[in-house]
Amino acid sequence: MLNYAIKRIALALLIIIVVMLAMYAMVFLLPGDPATLALGPRATPALKQELQIRMGLDQPVYVQIWNFFRNAVTGDLGYDVWSKRPVAEMILEVFPKTLFLGVVAIGGALVFGVALGCLAVVWRNTWIDRLLAILSVSMISIPSFVIAIYLLLIFAVWLGWLPAIGAGEAGDPWSQLRAVILPAFAIGITWVGYIARLVRAAMLEVMSANHIRTARAFGLPEHKVITRYALRLAIIPTISILAVGFGSILSSAVFVETVFSRPGIGTLITAAVQKRNFPVVMGTVLFMTAFYLLVVTSADLLMARLDPRVRDVFRG
Repeated sequence: MLNYAIKRIALALLIIIVVMLAMYAMVFLLPGDPATLALGPRATPALKQELQIRMGLDQPVYVQIWNFFRNAVTGDLGYDVWSKRPVAEMILEVFPKTLFLGVVAIGGALVFGVALGCLAVVWRNTWIDRLLAILSVSMISIPSFVIAIYLLLIFAVWLGWLPAIGAGEAGDPWSQLRAVILPAFAIGITWVGYIARLVRAAMLEVMSANHIRTARAFGLPEHKVITRYALRLAIIPTISILAVGFGSILSSAVFVETVFSRPGIGTLITAAVQKRNFPVVMGTVLFMTAFYLLVVTSADLLMARLDPRVRDVFRG
């Protein structure tokens, strides 16, 4: 287990280094000077030179890359070009809102996905199973931005049940919960379909196991056989897909937070891209990459702890 953990952590660190190099390379591959792009073509040479010094672009490339690596390791992600605030401070200020959105979305997807998967197993090979299969595939196929627009139109504009924009009133949990329902549903519904299909497939495989047949032979009701015995084993493969789904949901937050005008990582990085604020863009992307790898690596380690066969696959 220790060797597996070391390999997974080393792989995660390697991916972070590659992402950092790729981000820094993109700054130089873009046409034009970063300072000119940020200030605009009408900026004076003095302003451009001042911004280049502030961003460290006046130094050799290898020095810039080394400083970027060294500062990132210590948690220093640079400073905002315009407000001169630390990028790490700006990220930590808005990240809890994005994290709350992601947790609600993946939590709702897990609850509804497991429920649909269990129903499909209970009514397997019936019209209900086929209907749930069509519903799951539809959830996977429909783009999140289409769902977001229709949810906004129906529940916020036509019915007026839920707020259209914002993250709710500060200090008011009920207001914040109402404000997160629509964006969480928009980015989480896709993973309801994924989880439902995965749970159904895993449970059908588990249902043929010996201990399931033994439980049925003792006369246990079917719903207890499914919830107490089959679901416990079938839920293990869902752990890894949850980690991937959580990372995908956080990346989808860039679009959803823009549509619903929610403060968060998405809003921060969108504004930074529009202003050509490279330190904020690079710091935000690096932070989200590191957080995503932390979640996925933790899920892989948990999977390896619960199922030793995972370690053998990685070793092979």
